[in-house]
Amino acid sequence: MKKKYHFHHLFYFIRLLLLSIFLTACGHSDWRTADRSSAGIAPLPQKEKRAIVQVYVARTFNWHKYLAVHSWIAFKEHGAEAYEVYHVVGWQVRNGGSAIRGGEDIPDRKWYGSMPVIINELVGEKAERAIPKIREVIQDYPYQKFYRMFPGPNSNTFVSHIIRSVDDLQVELPPNAVGKDWIGEGDLFAYSESGTGVQASIFGLLGLTLGLAEGIEVNLLGLSFGLDILRPAIKLPGIGRLGMKDAAVPF
Repeated sequence: MKKKYHFHHLFYFIRLLLLSIFLTACGHSDWRTADRSSAGIAPLPQKEKRAIVQVYVARTFNWHKYLAVHSWIAFKEHGAEAYEVYHVVGWQVRNGGSAIRGGEDIPDRKWYGSMPVIINELVGEKAERAIPKIREVIQDYPYQKFYRMFPGPNSNTFVSHIIRSVDDLQVELPPNAVGKDWIGEGDLFAYSESGTGVQASIFGLLGLTLGLAEGIEVNLLGLSFGLDILRPAIKLPGIGRLGMKDAAVPF
């Protein structure tokens, strides 16, 4: 009975926190006028002829930015004149369309005013090897007609699915990428995103990850808490990493 009482109060606290963030932040931005220009961090195809793969994250729009990031993947073939960009959005699903939005685009667009950050990049032969597999994984993404902001599957679930499926993308999404821990309908166990460890997760709401790259991560109600031992850092929900910068772990 006591455990049930504490669990009820935890839910109540989270609801109050989300409501306070919403009341103080919503209404201050308009997505129609938000900045969607290039951040100027991706090499121009006219200057860089080699194949490139980049994984980006940026703070989400409006009040959601205090809690999570949005992620996407961009790539260009060797000698291509433009990048292709792929990510998942919810509004297309509500209108009966696919959750996946993709095609030729600016790879480093600001996400409605938020500056993007590259968390992984492949250049040259590695990118050439990875691109066909990335295309295949995008085509086979199991939630093309379904989107749920919390706890997933969402945009971060999509990019996490690609990372897990492409060996050369040896990186993990940051702890504030809500939805990254959704590892499949009914699936309880999987390799970690980086492929350097293992993960247990119950519908992205409760789980544990142990990995060389990830360190130790605990997922509670979609919020990730963790400790990166290899590159010392604390991982906190909403905030992200506090400590050394993350990096791919070759193995």
